[in-house]
Amino acid sequence: MSVFLAKQETYEIGSLCRALDAAFSAYRFYDRIAPGTRVILKPNLIMPSAPERAAVTHPNVVSAAAKCLMAHGAEVLVAESGGGPYSPAAAKASFRICGYAAAAEQTDFSLYTECKYREVALPAGKRCNTLTVIEPFARPGDLIVDIAKLKTHGMMDYSGAVKNLFGAVPGLMKPELHCRYPDRESFAEMIVDLCEYIRPDFSIIDGVVGMEGDGPTGGEPRNVGVLIASTSPYDCDLAGAEIIRFDPMTVPILKNAHERGLCAASAGEIEVLGAKVSDFAVADYRHAHSSDVDFLAHFPKFMRPALRKLTTPYPKIRKKDCVGCGKCAESCPEHTITVREKKAQIDYAKCIRCFCCHEMCPKQAIDIRRFSLFNL
Repeated sequence: MSVFLAKQETYEIGSLCRALDAAFSAYRFYDRIAPGTRVILKPNLIMPSAPERAAVTHPNVVSAAAKCLMAHGAEVLVAESGGGPYSPAAAKASFRICGYAAAAEQTDFSLYTECKYREVALPAGKRCNTLTVIEPFARPGDLIVDIAKLKTHGMMDYSGAVKNLFGAVPGLMKPELHCRYPDRESFAEMIVDLCEYIRPDFSIIDGVVGMEGDGPTGGEPRNVGVLIASTSPYDCDLAGAEIIRFDPMTVPILKNAHERGLCAASAGEIEVLGAKVSDFAVADYRHAHSSDVDFLAHFPKFMRPALRKLTTPYPKIRKKDCVGCGKCAESCPEHTITVREKKAQIDYAKCIRCFCCHEMCPKQAIDIRRFSLFNL
């Protein structure tokens, strides 16, 4: 178990190439590449968004990884499905807006826009035995490089290398999984099942500029200055979580992975190559409003269900900024959102607090709110 950390304060391609070449070399990853080996790069393109907003993996990180791998004979394909409809037109638009179409043209890697998918079996699944994934992740024999973004997350607290693999599930099938697994623990277990199916061969986290606050799309950019890499996505996330001041064992995905014996309980228990975790730790990194400490364990059991419902964070639409585009309604797994008179409205009696609407709003017009006593 180990993780490689590199200081990286800019998205200059040459500097990124040197850092990623050092990471690939540290794990002798090039030894696995023969001429013609296909490598699938999996970035985080949660929604069409300009790279400087820090919601998506910066295209220069993917370009640098592609350059390193192609120099050793690999054929590189970038594949991803965001949170909206999964179609060739939508995929091409997302790649263009996120800067990947231009990067592919300059670097000569390929973009997957066929948008085919199929159901696969998860024989080791603890929560689910089958899932639907996009075609590049259902083919044996290819190498997979997971290239995530360092972010906070409204529902799951932290988003990194393991959570990034949720993008292998096609478009609007994601809300269906939020509906099937509405609570954090069951959703985390499903994500770990998915990670164990895909088993990325190498994982990278773009932490040059992360997202703090109400991530994964509604937060603010925050300079962190780090690239994180490992052959284990869990080890990447142990380091990433601690850098942005999460106790890894309070992050549902990492807690579940640790309980399965897939990772240690902290980055301090694994070998750290390159720089130290403490070199990058950001003491005042802002978390999502839904990431506060849960104090309900101090109350009698009979009171907890009502208190949990009362105190669970919820999405709140800012009417003045809502343009009535319907993206939130489209992404809602329980169909609790309607658009009336060009403004979205939420039926909170049916809302499962998955924050899909918050993630997919192109105007960032949906906030994460919680019971006011938490603010006191």
